[in-house]
Amino acid sequence: MNAQHILHFLAELRDNNNREWFAENKDKYLQAKSDFEQIVTAMIARIADFDKEIAGLQAKDCIFRIYRDTRFHDKTPYKNHLGAYICAGGGRKSERSGYYFHLELGNSMLSGGLWSPQPAVLKAVRQAVYENIDEFKEIVENPTFSNTFVFGEDEQLKTVPRGFPKDFADADYLKHKHYTVYRHEPDSFFAANDWFEKTIEIFRIMQPLHRFLNYTVDEVLDL
Repeated sequence: MNAQHILHFLAELRDNNNREWFAENKDKYLQAKSDFEQIVTAMIARIADFDKEIAGLQAKDCIFRIYRDTRFHDKTPYKNHLGAYICAGGGRKSERSGYYFHLELGNSMLSGGLWSPQPAVLKAVRQAVYENIDEFKEIVENPTFSNTFVFGEDEQLKTVPRGFPKDFADADYLKHKHYTVYRHEPDSFFAANDWFEKTIEIFRIMQPLHRFLNYTVDEVLDL
């Protein structure tokens, strides 16, 4: 699995992010897209070995479009990265906790979890963390897990959310607006022959968090 040529294309796109260049180099994009789909297809198969819910997912349902929505602040027409959300229940459209693979020159990332869950889900997840704090801490404070990922550095409330005791010893775990983990990988990571195997192992370490979160997500969303 060679990701370096995809990064090379993304580097060219970053330096030439306009419709004229993209049209002239559409063949390069199509090759990079095809290669990325092959990688994601292989990831789905390997992740399904330890997370059976992933089995049967299609890469096309997990991969995000490269075309940017120019209604927002960034007016460049294309993203400088390729990303895929490998998650049961709809791939990139799923509301469940899943695995995110992000290729971008100088900013590649392996991450996952619940990003911006709807209010009812977030409230229920906080309740699950509160009621099962020992189980939750056993996952996120496990040395293998904590040495692999950064957890909980996204947006947080300044105070304990309403409905929970303010003197709860682990109240910081209730303040999260997102329950996500991530790790950045340098470009050199993808130059190694075993980068794919290392990626699969990193996602394997992440799986217990998905299991914990999705138990509650599925209850709330009746999945």
